[in-house]
Amino acid sequence: MATMKSVRTGPVGKIDVVDTERPTPGPRDALLKIRACGICGTDTFFLHLGGAPMGPDGSMVSLPLGHEPAGEIVAVGPEVTGLTVGDRVVVNPQGVPSGIIGCGGKHGAMSEYLLIEDAAPGTNLTVVPDTLPYAVAALNEPLAVARHCVNRSNAQPTDKVVVFGAGPIGLGATIWLKLRGVARVTVVDVLPERLHTALAVGADAVVNSATDDLTARLTSLHGPATNALGQPRPGTDIYIDAAGAPAVIQATVDNAKWGATLVMVAVQKKSDAIDLGGMLRSELTLIASQGYPTEIFEVTPELVEHHERFAQLISHRIPFTDVEHAFDLALTPGAAEKIVVTFDDQD
Repeated sequence: MATMKSVRTGPVGKIDVVDTERPTPGPRDALLKIRACGICGTDTFFLHLGGAPMGPDGSMVSLPLGHEPAGEIVAVGPEVTGLTVGDRVVVNPQGVPSGIIGCGGKHGAMSEYLLIEDAAPGTNLTVVPDTLPYAVAALNEPLAVARHCVNRSNAQPTDKVVVFGAGPIGLGATIWLKLRGVARVTVVDVLPERLHTALAVGADAVVNSATDDLTARLTSLHGPATNALGQPRPGTDIYIDAAGAPAVIQATVDNAKWGATLVMVAVQKKSDAIDLGGMLRSELTLIASQGYPTEIFEVTPELVEHHERFAQLISHRIPFTDVEHAFDLALTPGAAEKIVVTFDDQD
């Protein structure tokens, strides 16, 4: 029996690297050799729990991790069309029948090999050119999340946009906004190194909300406006919450002009402290953005075209042989921005 190494949730805050049977593709399947896989906040969420509450009694069940892969096809079933051995591909983790890859499904992509059931180009994987490094290709899934929130915002070139949170989703949204032609994009964070990266990928301005007066800075950058009661507010049109802290929602409510929009893409922490009356006084529109209903491969051609720009989102490239260190970094607040685990000596 051929085996492979695969990462699963272990005890709370830990991973287990296990030896498991290497999948064998069926007639309609493809087998990938994983070349790179990103670590996502969802992975660390499962680690904080010690798995997922899926047991019949609500107990935690160990999960295979990883849903941001890029890999090389090493075998295809005889009924698969449009794919050949040697193709470099990115994956739609929501596109297989056995459940979401790395998020409760049968398979996880933080493994040496990954089975794609019912493999179909444009549905659950797509081919990318050799010019796209595997580590950058592994950003395809989170960049689809970022693209969906920008699509949901319907931002126009003349809009003044604020992105809260300069992590991978916020920075990805910043790049998509600039590629969309939005002229004024401001990024807000509390970490100077993240704000430096935001400027490097194209943000027009940054605000350190730990040291700067947010309202004064936004008014300076976006001009003055008012809410529905005529109270002074910055002229910001769209706020994107890619941070997920209750303070971000409240800061938006406090600053929103009449008719502003808030797009919520970050996983939210429960809070009872949001001023709903403030939303009323600004007629603030709240839009939720979840996943990537159509964007998973919509982003791929531009990822290929602008791969050097997107590569700046990666703070750490760590070999799979040191995957425990990679997850330790991911679990340490402020230690890393975006970690991509690489396999073999590939790019």
